[in-house]
Amino acid sequence: MPVALTAARRTADLQALADGAPVDVMVIGGGITGTGIALDAAARGLRVALVEKHDLAFGTSRWSSKLVHGGLRYLASGDVGIARRSAIERGILMTRNAPHLVRAMPQLVPLLPTMGRAERALVRAGFLAGDALRKLAGTPGSILPRSRRISAQATVDLAPAVRRNGLDGGLLAYDGQLIDDARLVTAVARTAAQYGARILTYVAASQATGTSVRLTDQRTGGSFDVSARVVINAAGVWAGEIDESLRLRPSRGTHLVFDARSFGNPTAALTIPIPGELNRFVFAMPEQLGRVYLGLTDEDAPGPIPDVPQPTSEEIDFLLATVNTALGRALEPSDVIGSYAGLRPLVDTGGGRTADVSREHAIVESPSGVISVIGGKLTEYRYMAQEVLDRAVRSRGLAAGTCRTRNLPLVGAPANPGSTRRPVAGLPASLVARYGAEAPGVIAAATCERPTEPVAEGIDVIRAEFEYAVTHEGALTVEDIVDRRTRIGLVPADKERVVDVAKEFIAHHA
Repeated sequence: MPVALTAARRTADLQALADGAPVDVMVIGGGITGTGIALDAAARGLRVALVEKHDLAFGTSRWSSKLVHGGLRYLASGDVGIARRSAIERGILMTRNAPHLVRAMPQLVPLLPTMGRAERALVRAGFLAGDALRKLAGTPGSILPRSRRISAQATVDLAPAVRRNGLDGGLLAYDGQLIDDARLVTAVARTAAQYGARILTYVAASQATGTSVRLTDQRTGGSFDVSARVVINAAGVWAGEIDESLRLRPSRGTHLVFDARSFGNPTAALTIPIPGELNRFVFAMPEQLGRVYLGLTDEDAPGPIPDVPQPTSEEIDFLLATVNTALGRALEPSDVIGSYAGLRPLVDTGGGRTADVSREHAIVESPSGVISVIGGKLTEYRYMAQEVLDRAVRSRGLAAGTCRTRNLPLVGAPANPGSTRRPVAGLPASLVARYGAEAPGVIAAATCERPTEPVAEGIDVIRAEFEYAVTHEGALTVEDIVDRRTRIGLVPADKERVVDVAKEFIAHHA
């Protein structure tokens, strides 16, 4: 069984740091970038601690489109380096790091009368370029099939809500889709812990220098200073709070949540060109828990950084208006059962629309010596971690092995050393999709009553999953369970139905 993240382990690790346990790498930020850095460093044999002032995946890392992009959009905008790296990193995730969490997602562009011949040719050319990127990255066609044109009937079969009048078939391509972005962060964090990293949530960092930081336990209020060989700032949109010299330009991306029945229970992501835009689309993506997520906006978000960003009414209207251009029955605001917004931590390069700002990341060393990594994309988290660790090892003279993460299976992947090798046959498909090879262990580790019973009628999350969140995945609060270890909280009405069940497990394991 992999090393568990528990409240007791958190307490012991905090005490060890307060008592002066040596630290080579101190990571600030518990999103995908920070956990990726912690895993890379720990796998190189370095002594690592990661601190996060809230919970794992509290910020931008849980508000994405749940996609592992192959880089096609960046190729079209001239960012060839990002496009190539994204395709390579997608292949690494799908074949080696997390084959249990990333699946091929059919991406369907319906050919409707509103789409002219030139637009169709452009999309087809783009999909062919995506095929070339996949081949360049070495990702097998058995993992990501090639793109093709399909018939009108096949288009309707994949996306039943599509407008039938004038439908001339569809263009179909494939990209990577995560079962959930927050689950990926949790898996990376737990794998880092498996390699010896101290993963500490609800611990705030302040007064950071290149070799020290003040830590404050958010649950007790106690503070102490920690020394490290290097301090790495991976706080995302909050990175400027650690290093005030950083210049970020947050961009808000909003998604709406629907019952999948509103879209006829689709099996492909309906991909609709945004009118008047050359290379931007709105996606209606089938997701876990019987939902469809509709996104994505790209709006400037100046001012103070909120803990939980909120969609605007203008963004909601824009998403509905765009998707309705491709639907047989127009969706209304009353069809929306939830929504969420996240802030992209873009590097400030001056004026222009945020949609046109490069998604390239930057590694910056402050005058105090703190190394910050800002910008970038979820798909590239492993590459960014490798780059920042390589720099830290060189500049600080750390005695470390080479990067191992290209071929390192995460917790839940069949090849992970902690996998139980129990058969997953006969288990709920939803459980296997979220936990992979760990799924049998989730049930085997349960001590609660009725472990395989749903936490609420009609929600395919079982009671053993709530318990596992607390006993293995570091959940310390009701919100950790409902909003991040599971994504029930994206629909407020569903959240209300399961809060008391989550309270039961938090109280029992307090």
